[in-house]
Amino acid sequence: MNSWVVLLICALTCCCGCSNGAPNCPHMCTCHFSNGDTKVVCSEASFSQFPSSGLPGNTTSLSIQSTNLSTITAKHLQATPLLKELQIYYNNVSTLGLDLLKGVPRLHTLDLTGNRLNVLPPSIFSHALLCNLVLKDNLISSVDTDWFPDNSNLTWLDLSGNHLTAVPIDLFKKLRRLENLDLSHNHLEKILAGTLDPLKSLQQLNLGGNQLRTLDPSTFRKTPNMTHLFLQENQLESLPPNLLQGLHRLDFLFVNRNRLGHISTTLLEHLSNPGMSNRLQVVLGQNPWVCDEKVEGLWRWLKENQKKVFLADDIRCASPDSLKERSVMSLTDIELAL
Repeated sequence: MNSWVVLLICALTCCCGCSNGAPNCPHMCTCHFSNGDTKVVCSEASFSQFPSSGLPGNTTSLSIQSTNLSTITAKHLQATPLLKELQIYYNNVSTLGLDLLKGVPRLHTLDLTGNRLNVLPPSIFSHALLCNLVLKDNLISSVDTDWFPDNSNLTWLDLSGNHLTAVPIDLFKKLRRLENLDLSHNHLEKILAGTLDPLKSLQQLNLGGNQLRTLDPSTFRKTPNMTHLFLQENQLESLPPNLLQGLHRLDFLFVNRNRLGHISTTLLEHLSNPGMSNRLQVVLGQNPWVCDEKVEGLWRWLKENQKKVFLADDIRCASPDSLKERSVMSLTDIELAL
């Protein structure tokens, strides 16, 4: 047989193999194909370059996790115009380009957890209709209102585990659709009055693990849809009596691990108001409660609302010495001098 005939047969065989073979998938990645969509996961420790070549054109979800990736650019993402979810977490990315998301207009979820991000450029999140943005566990020390477009679609924003010391008072004017906001484990010392007012749809707020010493009485006045409020692990020494007024949908309140010695009877009455959620659970433990005559209101409320209290045995006296480590609920009328 002539050599050119052999070559022709080989070429045809290869072409047939290409058309009938498995779709492309980048080296050191795993691809999941379903109903015309492709999910790509790259998690090899030695992985260090964005997989521009080999990415299926119909990739809708891309996850690069726990690798040595340090750079991601708009040019890289041009290979995935249909991308809806992008997860680049626990890598070494330290900077993002201004135009990063210009080529992925369908992107609704961006997770950049566990990188080395510090300063982000203006309008960085304005080129896609993001609904979920996770910037957890980075090195971010300040939030810029210019990051976001006017009337942002964000419903979930996670800035936990960064180095934030303050939140701009006008930040949330652009984020009115937020339902879940996580600012935990930063270095926040206060939340300015009015900061949360635009967040009428907010349902979950996590301020735990900061350095809050006090809260303005009006902090939550414009967040009537709140169901979960996390204030644990701060330095709160008192809570304003009307702090929770209007939060009738509250299901969970965490104020454990603070510096509370007393708590307002008015605030407790709000928590037992008939208009409050019947699912309400309150966590008050691991505070230095002072079991003097002022603890009577807490004592009575605990006895009358045991079903609302989670880990009631953790609510213990820190003083006086004669009652130290006693459960507040276990105190007697005589011990309280009633």
